[in-house]
Amino acid sequence: MPDDATERTSSPFVRLHNVIKHYGGVVALDGVDVTIQPGEAVCLAGENGSGKSTLIKILAGVEQATGGEVHIGGVRHTTLDPRVSAAAGVMVIYQDFSLFPNLSVAENIAFSRELTDGEKFASQRRNKQLARKVLERIGVDISVSERVENLSVAHKQLVAICRALASNARLIIMDEPTTALTEREVRSLLGIIRKLKDDGIAVLFVSHKLAEVLEVCETVFVLRNGKLVADGPASEFDAASLTRHMTGRDVPDSPPSTAQAVQNLLLEVSELHKQGAFENVSFSLREGEVLGISGLLGSGRTSLAKALFGLVKADSGTMKMEDNSIALGDPLAATQAGIGYVPEDRLTEGLFLTQSIVRNVSVGRLDSHTSKGFLNLQSLTGEAADWLKRLTVKAPDIHADVKSLSGGNQQRVALARWMARAPKLLILNGPSVGVDVGSKADIHDIIRELSQQGIGIIVISDDLPEILSVCHRILIMKNGQLTDEIASGTIDETELTHRLAS
Repeated sequence: MPDDATERTSSPFVRLHNVIKHYGGVVALDGVDVTIQPGEAVCLAGENGSGKSTLIKILAGVEQATGGEVHIGGVRHTTLDPRVSAAAGVMVIYQDFSLFPNLSVAENIAFSRELTDGEKFASQRRNKQLARKVLERIGVDISVSERVENLSVAHKQLVAICRALASNARLIIMDEPTTALTEREVRSLLGIIRKLKDDGIAVLFVSHKLAEVLEVCETVFVLRNGKLVADGPASEFDAASLTRHMTGRDVPDSPPSTAQAVQNLLLEVSELHKQGAFENVSFSLREGEVLGISGLLGSGRTSLAKALFGLVKADSGTMKMEDNSIALGDPLAATQAGIGYVPEDRLTEGLFLTQSIVRNVSVGRLDSHTSKGFLNLQSLTGEAADWLKRLTVKAPDIHADVKSLSGGNQQRVALARWMARAPKLLILNGPSVGVDVGSKADIHDIIRELSQQGIGIIVISDDLPEILSVCHRILIMKNGQLTDEIASGTIDETELTHRLAS
């Protein structure tokens, strides 16, 4: 509860002074100062593990600061809990949106407000009136009777924003709000953020996509290793300077290396077809080539990626590796042919989260370390540890659960598993989704190194700077079809965006 009601002021809405947070012997935040004015959009930047999530949890009342001062709405709080924080107007929209999929849009929007107002009985009429009011406020037309599970990702996000508005939010914290959105949906979201600002609602924007952050925010705060290392007007930063502050080093935007003049044909895909997903897909890949396949959500790119590895069985078509046919819909056949696949959703599809880091790497190599029916654990662990070292996985203990790692290090573990199998072709679906800018640059360097070793790589991504940075060729996918082929260095991000959206 507030312990100084006389401290009310008109601005700033949030003031953190010398905030400290310890977890045992670990310092998560070390003397951080942050201010947020009403109607201001603020960028909170930093790599994974920099302290961003801890700061958000303190504002939301989920965690208590070890030291320092927390002021919200001119009131100093010595302790916060989620109810007190929400009552003060602080609302957090997490990446999963925390919606009830089996309830309607109206019920989701009104849920928190009903609890706050102490309503004993739900009223569909009252819920729908409130939902329509807040949807109209941000200029969005969504059926209030539609079940949330039937909505697109972009519309689910808008419902989460409206839920916050219905609860009289004065600060909306958005955690990675554009990760799963198309370019058009991102533009729409940024327009809505501007409307919120015009209404005096502050927005704290956490994102790895630096260009979007700088476009919509007035102020930037950069955390590194729990310390505030830079802050100021957004106009004083660009993507390069933000990256330097976040990582403590310069991260060059390196173009893909020139493909070797002589390359053997590695993969041939001919007339691959899957009803309702993709049709008549044909392309080839050479040794050491990085091929990008990009398209908007719903273009069929992920279904194609899974079909290439056999996780989705194509209805017709052929695949050949080094002129040898590969059975469709058979991941084991794809693996035996030398194909590896790193999925976009590493948390549910790519890793065993409750198993150790070293086990996640070695799981595909058991047969290679078995003699007379006995498993050589020392040899297996040694090989896995070597790959973890070569891919610079940062972990205090390789026997710790893989869920304890940051997103970037989890992605390296997924790569290490396949590298231990010596693949000829790697399919990387969203290789840098959810990783910070420093880890993203490291993953791109790994892709370039693998290419130089002669490994063929297919990168499936809608991250256009990523595609332009690492790929020798780019294929554009729309409505399940490959519609364009572009050579590296012949197009910029603006033109590529236009071709994807047109």
